Amino acid sequence: MAKRIFERIEKKYIVPKYKYEELMQEIKKYMKLDDYGKHTISNIYFDTENFYLIRHSLEKPLYKEKLRLRAYGVPSDKSEVFIEIKKKYQHVVYKRRIALKLNEARAYLYNNISPEKLKKEQIFKEIEYMKHNLDLEPKVYIAYDRLAYYGIDDAEFRITFDTNIVARDYNLDITKRQCNIDLLGKDFYIMEVKINMAMPLWLCHILSKLNIYQSSFSKYGEYYKSTIYKNINIASKRKIAVGRCAAASV
Repeated sequence: MAKRIFERIEKKYIVPKYKYEELMQEIKKYMKLDDYGKHTISNIYFDTENFYLIRHSLEKPLYKEKLRLRAYGVPSDKSEVFIEIKKKYQHVVYKRRIALKLNEARAYLYNNISPEKLKKEQIFKEIEYMKHNLDLEPKVYIAYDRLAYYGIDDAEFRITFDTNIVARDYNLDITKRQCNIDLLGKDFYIMEVKINMAMPLWLCHILSKLNIYQSSFSKYGEYYKSTIYKNINIASKRKIAVGRCAAASV
């Protein structure tokens, strides 16, 4: 059964492709590729009408949360997908999720048809409260290719590399991956180090040696800043310009 509750610290790094090759040579003695190999992760992020959740997140508060629908690979209606609440408080990430068939998840998230089998489960109650209390709706599709590694001596220690990160805020169908904006380019990876306690000393030494430093990068946040917020500003300026023209003509 897939893990449903996570509590860990996540550190992010933007790694250029040329450093990625060096990095992999260094860490391969400590890490193993997981059974999925390279795989695609697709998400639909839910937010309020005016994007309150991501705007609040970008302010870097002590506490923030998000709700998303997540699929591994290219899902069909009968594929297992996850509805997830992801919270962050003082650098610690808490993730709680339920598994459903895609057609069941769509019925709930898009049409408010609750899955009877989950109504009494605590995690579903938390999702239900967040969804309805904030009046959340589908807002952005984000997908990427991932390579995930786990520690040879500690399987809970994980490092992931994401590339080909694409996004859109229309046609919010998790089974479709086309007509997207590339958020990072082909020459970079987002590396995430997922730890329960302290980072292994060997990894600290490798990152220092290669001059790879921690960086803040939110996929949803980056798309909001680069596309949605930009378009809102353009629309606002056009509205003001039209208003001024109308006033001048009176």
